[in-house]
Amino acid sequence: MKCVIMQPTYLPWSGYFNLISQADVFVFLDDGQYERSSWQNRNRVLVDGKAQWLTVPARRLELSQAFNTVQVDDKRGWRQKHFRLIKQTYGKHRHGSEILDVVSGITDPAVIGLVDLNTKLILEFSRRLDLTPRFVRSSEIGISGQRSERLLRICEHFGCDEYLSPKGAAEYLARDKVFDDAPVKLSFQQFAVNPYPQNKNPVFVESLSIVDVVANLGWIRAREYILGRYSPTLEDI
Repeated sequence: MKCVIMQPTYLPWSGYFNLISQADVFVFLDDGQYERSSWQNRNRVLVDGKAQWLTVPARRLELSQAFNTVQVDDKRGWRQKHFRLIKQTYGKHRHGSEILDVVSGITDPAVIGLVDLNTKLILEFSRRLDLTPRFVRSSEIGISGQRSERLLRICEHFGCDEYLSPKGAAEYLARDKVFDDAPVKLSFQQFAVNPYPQNKNPVFVESLSIVDVVANLGWIRAREYILGRYSPTLEDI
C-alpha cells in the first residue's frame, strides 16, 4: 500500500496528478498552515505564449491560520474572471471545450472554502483522468505530530508500507530522519516534464496547470502524459 500526502492546491500541474496516479491512499493535507501567494491559491496557464498567474483572493482572519479555515474573497469578482480567461485562452484549442465543464466548478458561489474549492477541482480532474485512489482529508482522521512524524503516523494509520514524496521534500525528510528506521519505506517521485504541443506555441512552457495539458492533449492523452507513457504523434500537432 502506497500513501501520498499533499496539500490541495489550486488547479495543480501534471506532476501532482502523477502522484495521485501512484497512490493507493491519497491524503489531502488540508489542516496545515495557510501560506499566502503559494500554490495553495494560485497556478499558471499559458496566455499568448507566456505563463500567466491565476490567483484566488483569500480572506484571512489572522496571520497564522489553518488552510482549511481560509475562505475565498468573492468581493474581488475573481470567479468569472478566471473562467472567462480559461475559456478565451483554451476554448479554441483542440480539446479546449473538454475542460470547460470541469473548470466551471470555479464559478460555484456555494463553495467558499479554499480547501473545498481546490479539492472539488482535483477530484473532478482525477475522475476524468480515471485516477482512483482512496481520497481522504487529514482533518478527518485527527492525527497529530510534527512535520515528518505526522506523515509517518498517517501512513501507519492506513496500513501503508510506502510513503511516496515529491522530490522537493527530500531535504527536510532527510534532516528529520523519521523514516530512517521506520517500517514505512520512503520513496521519491520520478516524473519527467516532457514537451507536448501547446497549440502550436513555438517554445514549450513547462509545469503549467493541468488545464493546459488537457486542453492540448485531451483526457486520454493527458492520462498517458501523467502516467509517463506519452510520446507525441502527428495527431497531437
